[in-house]
Amino acid sequence: MQNPARMVFFDAAGTLIHIPRGVGFHYSLVARRLGAELDEKTVERAFRKVWKAMPPRPTTRAPRAGDDRGWWRALVGAVLDDMGAGLDRDAYFEALYPHFAEPGVWELYPDVPPILKELKELKELKERCRLGIISNFDGRLRTLLSQFGILGFFDVVAISSEIGADKPDPYIFEEALRLAGVAASEAIHVGDDPVHDWQGASAAGLRCFQLKRPENSLADLLRGEDVEAFFR
Repeated sequence: MQNPARMVFFDAAGTLIHIPRGVGFHYSLVARRLGAELDEKTVERAFRKVWKAMPPRPTTRAPRAGDDRGWWRALVGAVLDDMGAGLDRDAYFEALYPHFAEPGVWELYPDVPPILKELKELKELKERCRLGIISNFDGRLRTLLSQFGILGFFDVVAISSEIGADKPDPYIFEEALRLAGVAASEAIHVGDDPVHDWQGASAAGLRCFQLKRPENSLADLLRGEDVEAFFR
């Protein structure tokens, strides 16, 4: 018999938050602020191509230099190169990077606030259910969570740029467990990515809730068989 969960970790982008207008819209918006024009659809295609081709961020097991800012600068430069855009690379990046932490760029999925509240109030556990985040993000994530008023729900926020390892590397899950003070058998990871979240968490010994919108939602975490498997 498995131990009841004492800790529920969430992925961030794609699980708690998303960019409803798409990356291309925001790249184009920032370009216009600098007096240039970038076609939104062309940006979107270039971004997806470059994202897949970018080298993985190094596993350092320590905070990475510049909070991964250099990796993002290289990605933006590669997107502009792929498009043949004649923008000033430095000026554009310095405007674009903070833009993705501005209000209105990201949104919470509608099922997020209810499930966080319900988990915090769960009475079936012997002790209060604690929550955390394990995310391949950088320090901007805390700004976003604060904007949405949900940062206070999380006792642990394990961010890859600060941990020095990206999911699915077991190290980021192990560090999150260490920070939470729980064993892998006492933790659940909730995420939408089959490799980074599902395979990564399972390989590290955590139980995993496979989020597959629109087939299911975060509400299903406390419905049906899942509540039996995770919390009792």
